[in-house]
Amino acid sequence: MSVTGLLSLRNSHVLLKVSRVLFQSAKSTVSFMEETPVKTSIELKLRGAIKPSHLEVINESHMHNVPRSSETHFKVVVVAEAFEGVPLIKRHRLVLDTLKTELESGVHALSIQARTPEQWEASGGQVSQSPPCLGGSKR
Repeated sequence: MSVTGLLSLRNSHVLLKVSRVLFQSAKSTVSFMEETPVKTSIELKLRGAIKPSHLEVINESHMHNVPRSSETHFKVVVVAEAFEGVPLIKRHRLVLDTLKTELESGVHALSIQARTPEQWEASGGQVSQSPPCLGGSKR
């Protein structure tokens, strides 16, 4: 076999390996999205609407009296230049407006930490802890 033929065969083998890796990655991403559809939706919507430099979507449902795989209680940490000069209440409204569908269809609680990059840096990148659940009406 010629050198060109060997290189072509080697390139085909490498492409096949890369294709397998990409397929497995795509498969696990789809699987993850199916397992956490609300969290995924929140992330996609906030990234699209606010363009954060840092975003954390934390499912805190396990801290509450809900079934094991629930997606009902979330904390979002959104750091964006878009928040510069914007009062905290308006930042929260922007997040709430962006997630209106989720809040109307199953998300029971949403804690919002909306910061500018300067505020985020000043905090040392620390996320405030959520208070313990008091059991809702069972207090």
